[in-house]
Amino acid sequence: QERLVVSGGGLVQPGGSLRLSCAAVERTTGNYAIGWFRQARGTDREFVAAINWGGGVMYYGDSVKGRFTISRDNVQHAVHLQKNRPKPEDKAVYFCAASVGFRGRCSGIDCYENVVHYTYWGQGTQVTVSS
Repeated sequence: QERLVVSGGGLVQPGGSLRLSCAAVERTTGNYAIGWFRQARGTDREFVAAINWGGGVMYYGDSVKGRFTISRDNVQHAVHLQKNRPKPEDKAVYFCAASVGFRGRCSGIDCYENVVHYTYWGQGTQVTVSS
């Protein structure tokens, strides 16, 4: 069993920067892929970014490509989401999640962006983008 703790949310101005962190309490996520998702009020959960266990493969949702960067520190058992040039439409509750393995047949981003492949979820943190 693993527990993920999300931190770093809050208010950020458009064009500013903000870093979210996802820490694994039981420190067992070294072999897990980690994904970030977000959910705005009244919408479905949206894929934001994901990184494989080794940190060498990253995927991004189309709406954040070129602005957000995902990274991981397997020594500290943490994954970070650096948000640069945030926009008002980035306002949402952000969640991190850990995947112990992908089910069925999928490849590449099709695996990482699907919530069904994630077993452990953090509690979510609110991010508001406003001047």
